[in-house]
Amino acid sequence: MSNKNPRYISNLTRETYALILAGGRGSRLHELTDWRAKPALYFGGKFRIIDFPLSNCINSGIRRVGVVTQYKSHSLIRHVMRGWGHFKKELGESVEILPASQRFSDNWYQGTADAVFQNIDIIRHELPKYVMVLSGDHVYRMDYAGLLAAHAESGADMTVSCLEVPVAEAAGAFGVMEVDQSMRILGFEEKPALPKHLPEDPEMCLASMGNYVFNTEFLFDQLKKDAQNADSDRDFGKDIIPSIIAHHKVFAYPFKSAFANEKAYWRDVGTLDSFWLANMELLSPTPALNLYDAKWPIWTFQEQLPPAKFVFDDDDRRGMALDSIVSGGCIISGATVRRSVLFNEVRVCSYSLVEDSVILPDVVVLRHCRIRNAILDRGCIIPEGMEIGYNHEHDRAKGFRVSEKGVVLVTRDMLGLPVGYE
Repeated sequence: MSNKNPRYISNLTRETYALILAGGRGSRLHELTDWRAKPALYFGGKFRIIDFPLSNCINSGIRRVGVVTQYKSHSLIRHVMRGWGHFKKELGESVEILPASQRFSDNWYQGTADAVFQNIDIIRHELPKYVMVLSGDHVYRMDYAGLLAAHAESGADMTVSCLEVPVAEAAGAFGVMEVDQSMRILGFEEKPALPKHLPEDPEMCLASMGNYVFNTEFLFDQLKKDAQNADSDRDFGKDIIPSIIAHHKVFAYPFKSAFANEKAYWRDVGTLDSFWLANMELLSPTPALNLYDAKWPIWTFQEQLPPAKFVFDDDDRRGMALDSIVSGGCIISGATVRRSVLFNEVRVCSYSLVEDSVILPDVVVLRHCRIRNAILDRGCIIPEGMEIGYNHEHDRAKGFRVSEKGVVLVTRDMLGLPVGYE
């Protein structure tokens, strides 16, 4: 960035209001989001997905944040209130929850653009110079200050944060853009079946991260125009961006890590396979996502729990976890856990084996179980002697879901237990 004024960035972040869109269902996660919105989904042993954009805001110096909620938002709202409700409005900082409340129409939020439009009066009250619109359902670390500086210095009306992804991965999944040498956006397609590749690399394309910066009044003008268009889907990718790129300054900002010797990390954990894999990646000795960096902490609601406990050291019954993440309140009692992520208050009982699995909070694995390549939803109680992940025909016969790549999802409902755990 060209401006060397030490107060330049702090002025930009102070003049910014961030709106995190956290109302998505995440239907490709199937039963894992039956009782919670995707941003409320657990990740990394102790966090929820919403903690990542919220932490990015706070670590970047953006202290005025609204969280837009809609689909099955109880656990999301509860988490934000417990973990993020301590900011003081009188000091110019706040994390506010903005549920769908039909402020400007009789409808609930009809799309991403409509979710912002229906909160125009709340945003205007904050008097920001810039509005940052962020997706609430991706896992990444990003210093938004660089994005803000690029937006201000380019004179853009809107800036879209983007990254290079494989064409095959982007097809039908991400908004894809074309840019000129100055990174001005020349074309934009939302989730095309055949994404346009980069001129220098036919295997890669430039995909939107779903993160945008707007000049405030420009944003309001475009949202009002969109609200009057009966044919609009009320969506930034489908409607707003394609309608403005020809006559307004819309630039792309390539996402790069702000951390030395670290490749930019961004994951859309929108499928069972991608969710499982992103958690498994954390088990590497040097994972791409560093959750242990004190200079860029990921904040969350922290329960007061006892330390993890490993008991019995007999030859045939040894409590141990290898190449794993084990959170507070867990007890590994005469069982073996390998290459797995255990959230808080998980119990694994004697003679059981858990491998390559993601175990959400409050799960109990009773004796003599064998589990591999699985996701066990919160509150599951695995009966004694059950095998999961060893025979997919048997898994399906038990009512479990098997993903395209062989990850087995087990929920309380599938086990005949009362549902509703969030």
